Amino acid sequence: MLLDAASMYFRAFYGVPETITAPDGTPVNAIRGFTDMVSRLITERRPARLVACLDLDWRPAFRVAALPSYKAHRVPGEPDTAPAGLPEEVPDLLAPQVPVLLEVLAAAGIATGGAQGHEADDVIGTLAAAERTDPVLAVSGDRDLMQIVRDEPVEVRLLYIGRGLNKAELLGPAEVAAKYGVPLARAGEAYAEMAMLRGDPSDGLPGVPGVGAKTAATLVGRFDSWAELRAAVIDRTDTRMAAPVRAKLAAAAPYLAVVEPVVRVALDAPVELDRADTLPAAPVDDDALDALAARWGLDSCVERLRKAMAKAAAPG
Repeated sequence: MLLDAASMYFRAFYGVPETITAPDGTPVNAIRGFTDMVSRLITERRPARLVACLDLDWRPAFRVAALPSYKAHRVPGEPDTAPAGLPEEVPDLLAPQVPVLLEVLAAAGIATGGAQGHEADDVIGTLAAAERTDPVLAVSGDRDLMQIVRDEPVEVRLLYIGRGLNKAELLGPAEVAAKYGVPLARAGEAYAEMAMLRGDPSDGLPGVPGVGAKTAATLVGRFDSWAELRAAVIDRTDTRMAAPVRAKLAAAAPYLAVVEPVVRVALDAPVELDRADTLPAAPVDDDALDALAARWGLDSCVERLRKAMAKAAAPG
């Protein structure tokens, strides 16, 4: 199980009331919500291995160099051409909670992983691509990770929590193909290509003007690769692309030339884990976990985490 940690703690922060506080009155809503989500996922899915994947660079330089508008609107006080390396706008009441929830994970013995110069999506994509032994379940509210689903050499699925954990969708190639109209045989790759054409305002991706999701999916379905599709923009004899659509893509040629590394999840990021990814049956540092629970008023959610870990390790 690969957790998109930032996606989850942002959702916890906005989904759990700020009135949930530590004994000293400090808000701990994100810590409580995140820890409870992890406990529930462990209880329901019983993973043998688990990594909480981190954003060490939420707006990587290589993506900004290709497309300066990438996530620029999320940089506080900066224009659409904001450079890489600036901090993401994180709510004041959330920022202090993140180090604490990482301490909880460490005391529990749950692995965290990150890659310098890369986002959590890239960490997840790299770990999933390298796996050859166990089926993989990624958990995220980021639609971009639909591109990693596959059946071989091991199953890779996405538990999409964009509408919350209670309404989570389990997505594999068949579900992504049915949901977005992309070809089943390469549903993950095709989803990414559809996203390049359609664009995504939440990430600062303009897309191709005049090409919506339906047109993008239809177009992607006619080609076997992104390179083949782009070649058809130039090759006017290729009847798989209608003249009006070709004109729209030709007008967006500078964007199409640079967007692929922005949208594609990296499969070769320099991922480093802080510990082995085996999920222990019990916390590795009970004293530290107890101290965190007492300091931050986390007794109930820490106990749920302990029970979840024990249940996941139990036979049957």
